[in-house]
Amino acid sequence: MDYSVEVKNIKKTYQAGKEIVTALHGISFDVKQGELFGLIGPDGAGKTSLFRILTTVLLPDGGSATVNGFDVVKDYKKIRNCVGYMPGKFSLYQDLTVEENLSFFATLFNTTIEENYELIKDIYVQIEPFKTRRAGKLSGGMKQKLALSCALIHKPAVLFLDEPTTGVDPVSRKEFWEMLKRLKQQGITIVVSTPYMDEATLCDRIALIQQGKILSIDKPEKITKSFPHQLYAIKSAEIYQLLKDVNAFENSLSCYAFGEYLHLIFKEEHDNRETDLLKFLKMRDHSDIELKPIDASIEDCFIELLK
Repeated sequence: MDYSVEVKNIKKTYQAGKEIVTALHGISFDVKQGELFGLIGPDGAGKTSLFRILTTVLLPDGGSATVNGFDVVKDYKKIRNCVGYMPGKFSLYQDLTVEENLSFFATLFNTTIEENYELIKDIYVQIEPFKTRRAGKLSGGMKQKLALSCALIHKPAVLFLDEPTTGVDPVSRKEFWEMLKRLKQQGITIVVSTPYMDEATLCDRIALIQQGKILSIDKPEKITKSFPHQLYAIKSAEIYQLLKDVNAFENSLSCYAFGEYLHLIFKEEHDNRETDLLKFLKMRDHSDIELKPIDASIEDCFIELLK
């Protein structure tokens, strides 16, 4: 099987004053050619450090990695010619227009907008009416589309997107993922990082990462199906007091807030567990209690793995 990205025991540490902080604890994974692979984790998990290593912006302190068959240390020039990188922070030239930014990046890679226009057409047509506007004056969603167009203009084999939808409105987020699906159909390998757990289900495979360690790697549906408990959603009029009381229940293994509900796992899954809990809560003056079994989400799995 051909892999576009191979990461083997990559380590990275930083000096923070007198302390040494480990950002990546020897992580390993592979990304198949043509795959949409997601790196899912909160801020500070190590996603950006890993992306900077894979795009040759940062040197690893241990381990090895290849991108499109090239070593990230020895072959950094070759990698820079065959990857597209969209960093988490908007990093284009704010005083240049949309068209000027795109032309500049095309020139860097000895190509033109016209040569690879078909690749970016679906994205660029949405911002083309604003091609004379300075990049710094664009909305968040428009900046995102421009940055993606600039990352694609040289027709990269592998595309790295570091938290591309952070701070973007829900409509633009949805549009962005639809664009990624279309790019995948053109054979581009896409590696995307995000702190949004709901975006994990849009990837072919995902790696859950926390504090520089990978907790799990698999297809999103396989990760959710592997959840080891029956999960319940529960709510009442007094949700904060409900959380305290459910956690005080002797057969409650864990209970945490999740949107308008609490998510609950019982210690023992006997036939009377729901009845016993409802009796316990009614004794504590809770009314209008809604309790139902549910399927685990990626976020539930992430919380379980953190234990």
